[in-house]
Amino acid sequence: MTYAVIRTGGKQYRVTPDAVLTVEKLEAEPGSTVTFHDVLLVGGEAGLSVGAPTVPGASVTATVVEQTRGDKVIIFKKRRRQNSRRKNGHRQHQTVLKIAAINAA
Repeated sequence: MTYAVIRTGGKQYRVTPDAVLTVEKLEAEPGSTVTFHDVLLVGGEAGLSVGAPTVPGASVTATVVEQTRGDKVIIFKKRRRQNSRRKNGHRQHQTVLKIAAINAA
């Protein structure tokens, strides 16, 4: 089974072919193809290839399924005995990807 570790949005994700992945928002339309060249590790039947910091020539291709928003996070701040409180909400923008192929060097 082939897998890879990619870096996007300041986070690292372990991906396999045909996996569905939710990452931070990427500027891409649904149905378009995105290629990640920031591949940190590629593993498979041939062995493990670890980059320093990235694997040269390796790439991961994904198709954008949809642009969506995450669950609502409530920010509630209260200062006791001050009659002061504040409530705020936030929904993070996300991109849903379907991994198409992992190309090792």
